[in-house]
Amino acid sequence: MINGSIVALITPMNSDGTIDYASLERLVDFHINQGTDAIVAVGTTGESATLPMKEHIAVVNQTVKFAAGRVPIIGGNGANATAEAIELTKGMQNSGISAMLGVTPYYNKPTPKGLIAHYKAIAASTDIPQILYNVPGRTAVDMKPETVAELCTVSNIIGVKEATGDVSRVALLRQLCGDDFILYSGDDATAREFLLAGGNGVISVANNIVPHAFKAMCDAALAGNTQLAAEIDEPLRSLYSSLFCEANPIPVKWAVHRMGLITHGHIRLPLTELSEQFHGLLLESMKKAQIKVQ
Repeated sequence: MINGSIVALITPMNSDGTIDYASLERLVDFHINQGTDAIVAVGTTGESATLPMKEHIAVVNQTVKFAAGRVPIIGGNGANATAEAIELTKGMQNSGISAMLGVTPYYNKPTPKGLIAHYKAIAASTDIPQILYNVPGRTAVDMKPETVAELCTVSNIIGVKEATGDVSRVALLRQLCGDDFILYSGDDATAREFLLAGGNGVISVANNIVPHAFKAMCDAALAGNTQLAAEIDEPLRSLYSSLFCEANPIPVKWAVHRMGLITHGHIRLPLTELSEQFHGLLLESMKKAQIKVQ
């Protein structure tokens, strides 16, 4: 079981927009040294929507190489076309990857029947464990717990990343899917409550810049230490909000660059770098979280 504090890693890029693999290697080492339990490569925060398939697969596979077995790597394999998701899956399945994370097909707005057929087809194409990913705020489709319950019977569908912020779903998903099905939060603002309610881990945006503190919060919540988890979480709460002052990953990539963790802060169109009007807001939140900036 992959649980605990998991980073939804940014994808560093050079000023010309190419992948900055030297910075990527530094980021992987940084998170391992900070205690992060696992890394998601090329998910939403990793700009999966703007990486062509060949490049997407290359970044995931290189992340696995950089980690060298020290932490599990989860590769994003979501797409709005099932055939494309299967091609991504096959392209990274022999890299030594631990699991894959597949977002619900976006824009198409599939029915529950379509979601079930989509994920079953992907799972049938590989032996690698698959994690479902529900984020209706981005995809325009909400994968309900009842649909997840239909899919959790597939042997290599092992969990779901639930990014609705609805903590009440934890109890229902646990009831429908059983104790062995892994429940991940995909919403930093409600992550502590999600874990205390019975979740197994958090796939986090904020973890990019506060990995040590976020790991400590997750460990405390998973241990049932409500007070300690709250004490660690409180200074981070303004950060959770400010990291979404513009579309993710615009703010977090800017913040990682300001910390000196990557050489350039380039982000691919149609996203653009953080608007100047939000610089002060994010810097103040980083200060509250005791993050040093350059």
